[in-house]
Amino acid sequence: MSKAKGISQEQHAKYKAANSQRWSDAAALANDLGSLPEPADAAQRAACGESFQLWCETYRPEAFFMGWSDDHIKIIKQVEATVRDGGLFALAMPRGCGKTTIVVSAAIWALLYGYARWVCLIGATGPRAQKLLGSIKTELRFNAALAADFPEVCGPIIKLEGKAIRANSQTHGGVPTNIIWHKDELGLPFIEGSPSSAGIVTVAGITGDIRGQQKTTQDGRVIRPDYVILDDPQTRESAKSGTQTDDRLSTLMGDILGLSGPGVKISGVMPCTVISRGDMADQILDRDQCPEWHGERTQLLYGWPVKMDLWGKYQEMREEEFRNSTDETGSLAYYMNNQPEMDMGCQAAWDERHTEDEASGIQHAMNLFYRDEAAFWAEFQNQPLETSQDDTISEDELLQRTHPVAKGSFPTGGELMTAFVDVQKDLLYYCVIAWKPDFTGWVVDYGAWPDQKTTNFRLSQAKKTIGKQWPGQSLEVVLTKALNALVDDLCSRSWQREDGAELSISRLLIDANWGLSRNIVYEFSRNTPHRAVVMPSHGKYVGASNEPLNATIAKRSGKRIGTHWRIQKAKDNPAQYVLYDANHWKSFLFSRFATEPGTAGALTLFQASPRIHKTFVRHLKAEYPVRTSGRGREVDEWKLRPDRPDNHWLDCAVGCCVAASIQSCDTTAAKPKTPKKKKSRGVTYL
Repeated sequence: MSKAKGISQEQHAKYKAANSQRWSDAAALANDLGSLPEPADAAQRAACGESFQLWCETYRPEAFFMGWSDDHIKIIKQVEATVRDGGLFALAMPRGCGKTTIVVSAAIWALLYGYARWVCLIGATGPRAQKLLGSIKTELRFNAALAADFPEVCGPIIKLEGKAIRANSQTHGGVPTNIIWHKDELGLPFIEGSPSSAGIVTVAGITGDIRGQQKTTQDGRVIRPDYVILDDPQTRESAKSGTQTDDRLSTLMGDILGLSGPGVKISGVMPCTVISRGDMADQILDRDQCPEWHGERTQLLYGWPVKMDLWGKYQEMREEEFRNSTDETGSLAYYMNNQPEMDMGCQAAWDERHTEDEASGIQHAMNLFYRDEAAFWAEFQNQPLETSQDDTISEDELLQRTHPVAKGSFPTGGELMTAFVDVQKDLLYYCVIAWKPDFTGWVVDYGAWPDQKTTNFRLSQAKKTIGKQWPGQSLEVVLTKALNALVDDLCSRSWQREDGAELSISRLLIDANWGLSRNIVYEFSRNTPHRAVVMPSHGKYVGASNEPLNATIAKRSGKRIGTHWRIQKAKDNPAQYVLYDANHWKSFLFSRFATEPGTAGALTLFQASPRIHKTFVRHLKAEYPVRTSGRGREVDEWKLRPDRPDNHWLDCAVGCCVAASIQSCDTTAAKPKTPKKKKSRGVTYL
């Protein structure tokens, strides 16, 4: 730039400096916040600082618009306690109940009132945690109610207009506000006298770099995170991996809980979802295993409907409406006409949670149950069903193994029938199978006594129990009466074959392994009018390290010896009983299920929809085989799945196989071609 005519070089330099200063002063004035307004409602702001629930209702009414359930109130109080008084809290809520919204609100509440100076958000991955931070930024920038009552926080942030570069020059009274507006970090404005001044939010993935988080404040103090939020810190992949689960638990207990520095306890909350039994969330929520986390599991539905037969009819109506592309007015009317009976036995945790075309929270929950049972138990009840981990025939394959004859009958070719009764304190489970001599079998019937009016139930949820049939009477009396009722029913029936022939049960075994039932079953078997076909039984766990069941039994011992079973007299009772190798016969059962339907030795279920057989099949898959070597042999050792599901119909089906062997069924009876051994899925099939 050339020097103006008549002006010296020195004068020109002074002019440039003065002009630059004017621009600088003007820019500083423009970037200075000036005098910030007072809170629009100071009393409201103060009251909400004493109640997290009130703060949510006042400043985030759009997020919490359906009203609170009792579970919400309980969770909110627990979260508030961790913010104000310290401590750790893990919570599992049904999907869609707002657990993430609650903890994001808790982070904002804690920072605004100075309850926390530095909140660390940790997710299963870094991007997930960044989404939480994005939610906090959105509230501080666009929430008009917050802006009105917290002008010293929201005002400076609103001035940035979302542009992080403007934070570098923003001041208040000439002092830099030092706002940080990054994708993985938020620094609240430094405003003298504000309880939230220079509050910090950082994010991290649980597998990322978490250690060593610290900062030096404007007054020279070194600070570290004092509140941590772990939002669903596991993925589906990590939940299925024991190694990844252990690694994340180690990170949690070491790196994350150590963020506050030596000698200082960090506070925090962990909203989580139990994906599978034994995963990270499941362990943290277990108050026996991790008592310091005060784990809380809530459910969408408490209790279970007593009248499941009515719900079954309701679902059939809905499915028909879906197939015909009609609205659901018919099934809705059926529910509303029968609502008292259909609702009996259960309660919706949040009754307001249902759609416009549903009449109640219970109906909404049951619709979710019928839509996807596995998802319902995992995502809405926080009690996930253990998925199959073994390579034996799958649940879906079992559900497809049906023969074309309805329940109670069986195809032409069946020559004998066996049954098994599994004894529990509250219920008797049973199964009936028709057989050909070559072990071709057809499941004819199964159920429980007392009749639950549905096959879709769990033992722990049974509404009708043996004790309730004869209240106040002893266990011996009620079990004997129950056995009389069930066995008389099964043995007195004439089971019809497809060609019109009728058969009766030729062998019925009763499990005598459960608790105090041994002597009761023995006495019942001796005294029942059906004692010619009834016999007590004991399944024995024979592992690879044990000798085979009959290895040391002489043929002249007076015992009847069969394939991995024997019949012998009890030492303290004149009754005879069957002892069998439970591991062997479970493998044998699944070898029948692995045999192609229509060929010799195949086992199939009676004709019914998959929905009817679903729980029965789940019992069958309650255990899995582990191929084990020992004593020069290999055997399948069957293990109950970690979530300890009901397995009673599995025991019944196995017992029917043993009973058929006692009645001389044999896989070689049809004299097939040379059998080919097929080693697969941990079970040796013939």
